[in-house]
Amino acid sequence: MLRRPKPTDSEADLLKEQESFLNSGAPCAASVVRRPDKRRGQGGAHQGLERNGEHESNQRDVVTIEDLPDDLPSLTPAPAKKSRFKSSRVTFQDEDAEETLDRHDTHISAVLSRIVERDTSSAPICLPAFTNMAFPKVLHRSAANIQATGSSSGAKKSIFARHIEAQRAVARQSADCGDGPSAELQGQNLSSERSMGTVQRAVPASDSKPRLVSGQGLHGVDRPGETMRIHQENQAKLQAMSSAEILEEQRKLLTQLDPRLVEFVRSCKGNSVPSSASSSRQPEGRSSTNNTGVLIDESEEIEMKGEEEEEASPSPVLMEEDLPVKPQKEWVHMDKMEPEKLEWMRDLPAPRKRGTNKAMQARFDFKGTLIPPSEDLPTHLGLHHHGEEPERAGYSLQELFLLSRSKVTSQRSLALITLASILSKARAGEYLSVLRGSVTSTLLDAGLLFLLRFALDDAVEGVMSAAVHAVKALLVCEEDEECLDSTFSWFRGLAAFPLLPTAQDEEDEEDEGLDPSLKETAKEKEERKTDHDVARQDVVKALLKMKLLPRFRYILEVLRPSPPVVQDILLVLTRIARHSSLSATQILDCPRLVETVVSEFVPASWTAATVSSLQSVYGLPLPSAVKLLRVLATSGRHVCARLLNSQGVSERLSCLLSAEATELLLEPTEALKVTTEVFRLWAVAAGYGQACDMYIDLYPALAKQLQSVRQALTPSDPLLPLQLQKISALLSFITQVTLTAGAHQELHANLVRQEEDCPPPPPVTWPHVAGLQTSLLGHLKTFIKNLDDPNQRLTSLTLIPAYLLYLDAYFGQLTKQNCFKPVETLQELEQLTSDVLHPLMYHHVVQDGMKNLKSSSLVCKDPSGHQGPETLPSLPGLACAGWKDRPGPHRPTSPIPLFTALGLLLDTVTNVHKGLSCKFAGFLLAEPVICYLRCCSQASPKLSHTNAWFLRHEHHLLYVLLRMAHKLVPVDQDVAKLASLYHQMALVLLTWLLPGSEYLAYELLSTVIFSKDFLAEGHSGGPEAVELGELKLNQDHQPSLQTVGSLLREAVVQLPSIRGCFLTQLAHLEPAVLGSKEALLGRNPWIKSQLLPELSGPTLPADWPFLPLVRLYERTGVSDGGGLAVEELPHGALQTVTHCLQWILVLEVWREDALKVILPVAKLARLSCVFLCSSDLFLERPVQKLTWGLFRLLTRSSRLDSLDLNVPPPGLASFQDLYCALLAQYEAVSFGDRLFGCWVLLPLQRRYSATMRLAAFGEHVGMLRSLGVTLDQLSIPIERFASPPEDSLPLLRLYFRSLVTGALKACWCPVLYAVAVCHVNTFIFSQDAAAQEVEAARHSMLRKIYHLTDEVLKNHLLLFRLPRQKSDLGFDLYSELPPVRAKHLRAVAGQAVKEEQENS
Repeated sequence: MLRRPKPTDSEADLLKEQESFLNSGAPCAASVVRRPDKRRGQGGAHQGLERNGEHESNQRDVVTIEDLPDDLPSLTPAPAKKSRFKSSRVTFQDEDAEETLDRHDTHISAVLSRIVERDTSSAPICLPAFTNMAFPKVLHRSAANIQATGSSSGAKKSIFARHIEAQRAVARQSADCGDGPSAELQGQNLSSERSMGTVQRAVPASDSKPRLVSGQGLHGVDRPGETMRIHQENQAKLQAMSSAEILEEQRKLLTQLDPRLVEFVRSCKGNSVPSSASSSRQPEGRSSTNNTGVLIDESEEIEMKGEEEEEASPSPVLMEEDLPVKPQKEWVHMDKMEPEKLEWMRDLPAPRKRGTNKAMQARFDFKGTLIPPSEDLPTHLGLHHHGEEPERAGYSLQELFLLSRSKVTSQRSLALITLASILSKARAGEYLSVLRGSVTSTLLDAGLLFLLRFALDDAVEGVMSAAVHAVKALLVCEEDEECLDSTFSWFRGLAAFPLLPTAQDEEDEEDEGLDPSLKETAKEKEERKTDHDVARQDVVKALLKMKLLPRFRYILEVLRPSPPVVQDILLVLTRIARHSSLSATQILDCPRLVETVVSEFVPASWTAATVSSLQSVYGLPLPSAVKLLRVLATSGRHVCARLLNSQGVSERLSCLLSAEATELLLEPTEALKVTTEVFRLWAVAAGYGQACDMYIDLYPALAKQLQSVRQALTPSDPLLPLQLQKISALLSFITQVTLTAGAHQELHANLVRQEEDCPPPPPVTWPHVAGLQTSLLGHLKTFIKNLDDPNQRLTSLTLIPAYLLYLDAYFGQLTKQNCFKPVETLQELEQLTSDVLHPLMYHHVVQDGMKNLKSSSLVCKDPSGHQGPETLPSLPGLACAGWKDRPGPHRPTSPIPLFTALGLLLDTVTNVHKGLSCKFAGFLLAEPVICYLRCCSQASPKLSHTNAWFLRHEHHLLYVLLRMAHKLVPVDQDVAKLASLYHQMALVLLTWLLPGSEYLAYELLSTVIFSKDFLAEGHSGGPEAVELGELKLNQDHQPSLQTVGSLLREAVVQLPSIRGCFLTQLAHLEPAVLGSKEALLGRNPWIKSQLLPELSGPTLPADWPFLPLVRLYERTGVSDGGGLAVEELPHGALQTVTHCLQWILVLEVWREDALKVILPVAKLARLSCVFLCSSDLFLERPVQKLTWGLFRLLTRSSRLDSLDLNVPPPGLASFQDLYCALLAQYEAVSFGDRLFGCWVLLPLQRRYSATMRLAAFGEHVGMLRSLGVTLDQLSIPIERFASPPEDSLPLLRLYFRSLVTGALKACWCPVLYAVAVCHVNTFIFSQDAAAQEVEAARHSMLRKIYHLTDEVLKNHLLLFRLPRQKSDLGFDLYSELPPVRAKHLRAVAGQAVKEEQENS
């Protein structure tokens, strides 16, 4: 008996057992049964072999090998699988059996030893879609499957399928060459196939299955049959249509269907078409996804492809001989060429040189320069890459974002440096004329801020340095800082506006209607915002929220980067400190940040700079570090005190100030910059009354600095600009110390009286500073003489304003001291006038500067004339790029700082010595100054962060000119002749003054604006002239203004009371006025911050003359229910309203240009408060008269055309809402008042919205009973109500109903009665073609009018001719109906009679 094999048997044992089994002849344990072949339908193995043999003998060569049995040996464990490829396989005699076994071995070891890379040439590639986000969206598997399906031309084919397809293609080609048609005929067939391709693709074969009709939703057992019948019906309809009809139906479907549905059908169509069938019917090179589709406009796709091929002609196939390096046989995997991969070795195509208006993607080089699309740059520059548009040089913003996230360090650094260059050029405005949109805004929306913040945390120093440079390019404009530094020595130049974005109130809308206790606080709202939301509103605040300051501290303290990185960080910190006082406090509170800056870059001692030490700036004083401390100190007196005392800055300042600039062991340029910034920081501290003890200690060094002023200003010195800045900063410091010393006596007296909240007196007193006046006055005289020298003229013009400001501070504080001697001071001022002021005023250089006032003015500048650099709402700036070459007040040759300082000194001198006022009249009467004031009085400058800094300085100049005019108008007749100009300028300037100038507004209101001396018309026959004009208007049949002359006379008498009324209304500004007064008058110890208030708009609104009316309405006006909020008016309300209306009347008659910034609809809306704030205020006699006068002024024919009620008034959503409140108030309390009635009739003119007329004749139709304004009392022509014809059918029906029902009668409401009759008559007899509903309404009205029993109304409606205001009825009538109308009436009425007879 044979034993069973064991696991321990070797291969030899198994072979031995097998041989013994065969020799024994024992039967097998299992029998083999040959089952039929399912693939061929054959009954058995022998029959299949015979048929295969016959087939092979007919079609293939048969190779036989001798000495081999025909049958397989019996040891085969199972019958071999039949393969369709077996018959085509050839076996050779010398074939190695071992190699054959190895080739078919499927053991895991054999598989692992023969790993071959999978062919991925046809595999779809799923790329992330480009988005505006910092990182691409994660690709989901479902999206990948969809993308793979859409990108592949068909289903995935195996290697054998592709092999068979290649064999079939070769067989078809050989058959075509043997007995196919001729080439000419073949081309004709191909062209005909292409020409009919659309129709053939649109109509599938009749035996195909439905692809779109699935049968879902059908019920019954025969659902598949019903589906086929529907499909066959569709096929029959398509076959009966022509190609043009099919294309037309396609177009209709595409326009009607949802695009997403069309895409879904296209995807289903592409997936359902078999690849073999589609490829066999398409021309070569045509994709199978563009196969049969009813909803796809194939003709358009082919045309577009053809155009693309014409634009970019296909390059010839790359052959082996075209390769720069010939492949060798020994090279692995180089036996077969892959042209699609070798295309990258071909030369780049030339850039397209097309003159087209089509927008193209912007590309930049590594310096941020925009590369034109047609420019052909060499490839060695490294600007070509394998991205989109490889023929174009440069990198797009998307590609730079991708590179900035690369794993390669050099690529990240290069991308960040390029982005920094692009940002710098974009902030400078270099792309505005060539690129559409804002580059900086686009980058921020794409997530640049987060990208830079992540890059700052990079461990590679090069990447971190590039990120710092990019942050600096985004935030800092160095030209802005230079411009601000140049204005530091101007009047109030050390003060600055915070660079806060404009406040947005979008968040407040969410809390509307909530209880105050449930509303979120500002802090809670800020905490709830995400970083993205904060970055969209405020870039600096977002960076602070992203912990930028601790990162900068770590970089400076631990990493100790190179000098450029340190400079960039200090500049960024300076820009953050300018953002707001809160940002400056965060910098000061950041642990060890300011300590590191002070200890490393403002040292108390250092060694001389050498070549090796230039690689690091640590341990050396840096101007940018001192400037950072100065900007921090500007944010508040407490911050300044912390810097001086807690951070030890005062000791370091003493070290830097005690030595000359040449003794600082620094480069001359750096030494001058450091000294300049130290003086500026000291001036800011002295502006708070701080660090003045250093003045006493360093007085000898300061005196030495002043003595060397003339020697330092050599015209040929290349460091002259820096020397000028240093001297100007020194003079600014001396001016601030003088102002602080002048307050010592007052503070000491307050301290003795023990007053509360009194700051301590400063250590410096008046004798400490009085001795400098003689020396500085001598300097000023020298510089005035140097104006004659062309080489020293610019130097003198630069320094003279600083000296004038010092003298203004000196003489302003001198009168407050106990040592003041009036007689000696008056003599000194007279000597100053004759020796300094007169020579300076009438010097030809100064006179030439007056001629440049208008060209240097920012107020007179046309806002559309120059396109400034790029600014963003979330990142405001000064936009001073190229400021030295642009006209404006910031130019080095601008006369504005000189005349501002001169005007301030003249004002101070004339305050002390009033007899000198007339000697300075020539300054005001100069022709350039008068032209400048006239231009400013007609200007309308736009307010923004960009121009607010310099508008403030120009406002100071205009204010000092008006101060001089206030003193000279009463005493000088020549100046008095220009009083109207000065008054106009004061009214205009009042609405321009910015936050921080509240005291100037108070002074203008107290002196110039309500002064009788500046209203020359009030005492020189002005009211009489108005009355004469009224008589002329009456002769021309215009509205009468008989009361205006007397009202003006009374208003001029009441000017002091009017001034008191308005100052009372502005009492809420008192804290701001006091703070502004302390800063503008130089009361340094009381100044809390040199940072001006947030720039939220002008100090006073443009409609300030209406402010008392608006305030009264807010307190007592109409509530939501239509009633009054209070039962009676506050005490003095009548007098307040009277004074307000008197002032408005004065401005409307004599200063109309001052109110041109207020829209007429805004004036009407604010005057409406007279009727809304009380039930009887408008009935008071003074209010009645003044309101009548204003109404007649507003309704003059010249002003009615400019009154547009369709424009929403400022502060209101629409005028219609206000008008509804007026109608409700009129119904409730008017008592038929004619003034109120005229006010209600004004908005009912035909050219205004029909909504108000619908409200009057619909909801408030009852008011028509009391609206008894006659045509004579109405100052508006009736034609404005009657023309053009009314086209609102609902309103016409309301007109007709009110007439027929008796709600509107001529005795009750004559004006609207005439208007309604006119419009109804025009409507019923109109011959214009109209809709069926309109025609039916016409006939219905005409029939009803024909049957009216009121003969008077019937005659009015039928015989109306034309409106005429002088008529009793307001219109003329026909004596009899015209023939055309009579015929039309008979036709309509006859039809009505006939219908009645039929109905009866």
